[in-house]
Amino acid sequence: MAYNEKLAQRVREALATQKQVEEKAMFGGLCFMVNDKMCIGINAEDMMCRINPDAEDEALQRPGARPMDFTGRPMKGYIFVDESALKKKSDFDYWVNLCLAFNPKAKQSKKKK
Repeated sequence: MAYNEKLAQRVREALATQKQVEEKAMFGGLCFMVNDKMCIGINAEDMMCRINPDAEDEALQRPGARPMDFTGRPMKGYIFVDESALKKKSDFDYWVNLCLAFNPKAKQSKKKK
């Protein structure tokens, strides 16, 4: 599945000041790992945001936000944001900052042997 390369480039630029960023193909899109933890992803025209689950209800009130649900069941702390809701820099920055604020507290997935 293709992903929005323009949106991916905006994320790259927003994460340029982070010390440890890695891009990985994931979920048919692109995932940005920060400090070895999933942080932001691009899937088709959506940005996937990993945020503090305690902030999820408030974040879902924002335009273009919806629960991430690949399996038919929403994943706590993960939100899809439609690209159309990220046109303004202030809206885009809100989501990136929300993801980066949670990153130090996020659990790191287990490394495969």
